[in-house]
Amino acid sequence: MEAISKLLEANKLWASKLSQDQPDLFAQLSKEQNPNFLWIGCSDSRMPAHDGIGLLPGELFVHRNIANIVDPKDVNCLSVVHYAVSVLKVKHIIVCGHYGCGGIEAATENCDSDLLDHWLSPIREIHKKYKLQLNEIVDKNEKLRALCRLNIVEQITNLCRTEIMNKAWRSGQQVAIHGWVYQIQDGIIHDLIVNVRSLDEIPTNNQIEEVAFLNTSR
Repeated sequence: MEAISKLLEANKLWASKLSQDQPDLFAQLSKEQNPNFLWIGCSDSRMPAHDGIGLLPGELFVHRNIANIVDPKDVNCLSVVHYAVSVLKVKHIIVCGHYGCGGIEAATENCDSDLLDHWLSPIREIHKKYKLQLNEIVDKNEKLRALCRLNIVEQITNLCRTEIMNKAWRSGQQVAIHGWVYQIQDGIIHDLIVNVRSLDEIPTNNQIEEVAFLNTSR
């Protein structure tokens, strides 16, 4: 229980410091939330959200799962997206994966868990779809990095095709989707230069391949 007690003490220190820096913050947050951003990221413990991009509580609505998957059958994810877009009216949705993702690697191997194997099936399909291009990459680490980028952009296309986004864009709502990848080795986020603001901007297969295979500096 000592570890849990330390967390509670750390929370008190954090809340106290934040209150000193911004005395009205918690009073404002208790009334409402008005985030401009929705973050769809991986559950990996090494991957930060709010503090990693310099945002305060109330500024970032968050959904996380293993390998940052946007599955059209995942009611949890879609409920978060619906609330963020339709109710909170966020202006930006960030789909952020990360290099060294265990989910990405597991999707290329035999899983010892039926549940995990089922969850990662969308990434297995991506791996199968781009098998020829991926097989041209000799280095295993670089191959996984490419699959990571592929996964991010493919999840963006899944998000774009949901009725939630279609309805928002058809009504003229200003909301953009962005693809980022986080590098654990140095804590830096790289922009994949994938920015979708309408149905007309959904990435094509050629654009997805360009992001994944042609610009490996990201």
